[in-house]
Amino acid sequence: MENSYLTSVIKQFEYYKSLGDKTIAQLSIEELQHEFAIPIAIGTNSIPIIIKHIVGNMLSRWTNFLTEDGEKEWRHRDNEFEDTFKNKEELLNYWNRGWDCLFEAIRPLSSKDLECIIFIRNQGHTVTEAINRQLAHYSYHIGQLVFLGKLTKGKQWESLSIPKGQSTTYNTKKFSKEKGRRHFTDDL
Repeated sequence: MENSYLTSVIKQFEYYKSLGDKTIAQLSIEELQHEFAIPIAIGTNSIPIIIKHIVGNMLSRWTNFLTEDGEKEWRHRDNEFEDTFKNKEELLNYWNRGWDCLFEAIRPLSSKDLECIIFIRNQGHTVTEAINRQLAHYSYHIGQLVFLGKLTKGKQWESLSIPKGQSTTYNTKKFSKEKGRRHFTDDL
């Protein structure tokens, strides 16, 4: 169970990163920085701000996460809500820096590490609880990022999942394979 947990959670993080990657790839820097004037989105953080927040959290949580509190003194969370990216390349470099930090922290873990206690703002968590906390946090924000990308692109949006009207075809393909244990992201 424990070894399958680590393998599965790494694949989940990779999946959510891929959703962000595919969203960013569809948008220009101007579209990424778009501020919405429609009532449901007024006051919504832009995609770069969401990215800046996710990465700020990643760098704080995953840097020396087994030995230091996950809320670092050098993190300035309030600054994460200001878009300072000059271009898409800068944004992508920052995005990848956060993910690199996360993967460098969790890939070497073994099942014996999962019950170790680590701290986030002086609150103790097992490593498993901390991983689950961050997986939920990042998927929440990546959902926002994808939704904003979809709002921005409108009809030009390329679906990141099963496109509308394609469920039967998708299911036919899945059910044509023999039953077997595999992760849902293996075919992506």
